[in-house]
Amino acid sequence: MSDAPQAAFHPRGPAWLITVVVTMAPFMEILDSTIVNVCLPHIAGSLSVSYDEATWTLTSYLVANGIIVPVSGWLSRLFGRKRYFLFCIAAFTVMSFLCGIATSLDQLVLFRLLQGLFGGGLQPSQQSIILDTYEPRYRSRGFSFVAAAVIFAPIVGPTLGGWITDAHSWRWVFLINIPVGIFAFFAVLQLLEDPPWVIGDRVKARDIDYIGLALIGVGLGCLQFMLDRGQDLDWFGSAQIRVLALVAVATIVGASVWLAMSYRPIVSLKPLGDRNFAVGSVCTFAIGALLYSSNALIPLLAQGWFGYTALTSGLLMSPGAALMLVLIPFSAKYVLPNLPTRWVLGFGFFSMGTAAAFAAHLTPDIDFWTLATFRALQTVGFAFLFVPNSTLSYATLPRHLNRDATALYSMFRNIGGAVGISLGTALVATQEQAHRAHLVSHLTPLEGPYPAAVARYETALRGLGYAGDQVHGMTMGMLNRTLDLQAAVLAYSDIFTLSAILAFAVVPMTLLFRPGVAGRRG
Repeated sequence: MSDAPQAAFHPRGPAWLITVVVTMAPFMEILDSTIVNVCLPHIAGSLSVSYDEATWTLTSYLVANGIIVPVSGWLSRLFGRKRYFLFCIAAFTVMSFLCGIATSLDQLVLFRLLQGLFGGGLQPSQQSIILDTYEPRYRSRGFSFVAAAVIFAPIVGPTLGGWITDAHSWRWVFLINIPVGIFAFFAVLQLLEDPPWVIGDRVKARDIDYIGLALIGVGLGCLQFMLDRGQDLDWFGSAQIRVLALVAVATIVGASVWLAMSYRPIVSLKPLGDRNFAVGSVCTFAIGALLYSSNALIPLLAQGWFGYTALTSGLLMSPGAALMLVLIPFSAKYVLPNLPTRWVLGFGFFSMGTAAAFAAHLTPDIDFWTLATFRALQTVGFAFLFVPNSTLSYATLPRHLNRDATALYSMFRNIGGAVGISLGTALVATQEQAHRAHLVSHLTPLEGPYPAAVARYETALRGLGYAGDQVHGMTMGMLNRTLDLQAAVLAYSDIFTLSAILAFAVVPMTLLFRPGVAGRRG
């Protein structure tokens, strides 16, 4: 299919308004994937289930979302892009309502699974719409708004979830989606229309690729389940995880071979034959891993070891979110038009690596604002990653591949996020044990600081009126907590160091992008 001039198509409304409207629903969906995290204890208590059982509300959503994202391009061709987008918004909103009124865990897990299925089509459809709404040389404007939403949603999610849960009820975490979904539905209905090349790219139901769909569904479903539950089940120490890993590898490899050979695949792999898109997919995987792992680990550190509440740990992320909202439009308006896009992207990864290396210098007595500064410095890098990478990834791609490309692009970012979170939490647990074992080996009377610390604690406790035997037990308990804190801080420092190495390793890859983006310097 040839690419006809885009000038022949004129959207119904201003491009900026269409961008805002079509981004509302994906923002709601991304927000919902993180906002529930802080509500799990409340959900468990309200529905009289264990915390481990309550986590199925997360797992079911992520597994369903991961399965549907790569095939969303085919579904939009089957039903029509606007119709499919509207259906996803409406169904996601209805499922949000049903989640909010669920009376049992079984109901909540079922509705969350359906919510993930319908929500998975929102991000790829949104990106495809923006690609067709803007001329190539102006796409960075649309992507800058999308980037702000993609980064801001997982940052504000825990804060908003903590506030809603504390002030009202966990049910409002879902019910708050209803007015947003209704407004987005009718706004899209009025403003959006499919361009001629999208209408002409429809497929028929009889063309469905059942084998490709089955392989993708089983492979990504097993992979997502393994990543989400691996830490709880002791990873490869669990027979269940080993089976899931084998099935995931076998079916994903099988799906790749099948999709490459099939005449009418459910998702085409042709976009990966474009060098820019292939490199951009690797970069977005790294971006997803860095963004989502940091979003998960920093609140985990703050709440688990520094005693922050869910709301306070969310506020910890706020300065970075505010800085990001300023830097992304600044980058799109003043930096990208004047510098080669590859250089901007390389700077983003380098800045991200530098910030992670700086964050590795954690101390057990770190204060709120220093930790918030660590996070804020990380967002500087993110502000120069999303828009340049999206712009470069689609710059040389034929327009008729956009829908499959947006599905693959979203899939790589989501999988990167899942891998980042899972590996990050697993490595923290492993490194905590390793550092604790190393520190314990130094707790002997021959180590000067240890007996001095014991004497100091015992003297302080006796001064407070505690008896002799009680003093020794309390002293050992206080030293044990100090030991655990120091081991945890060292473990998180290790993870930030690894994040820095990953970010620096991606910098040379940015030079692989083909120069010459939309008539500008690449």
